[in-house]
Amino acid sequence: MSKMKTCSAAKKRFKRSKGKKKLIKRSKAYRRHLLTKKTTKCKRNLRKGTYIKKCDIGRINKLLPY
Repeated sequence: MSKMKTCSAAKKRFKRSKGKKKLIKRSKAYRRHLLTKKTTKCKRNLRKGTYIKKCDIGRINKLLPY
């Protein structure tokens, strides 16, 4: 029986949080380019990470089996 493979694109983008709640951390979008037109406040808020929504956790867990 072959092993399930981890999606390498997903392992670069998501991290599991430690603790009782099984949350998955992600970084925010719109931070890569075209930063000159964005305000300082906007860019500062994009620095912070956030969590995946509950409805998407099942899909991400299939990509990250281990």
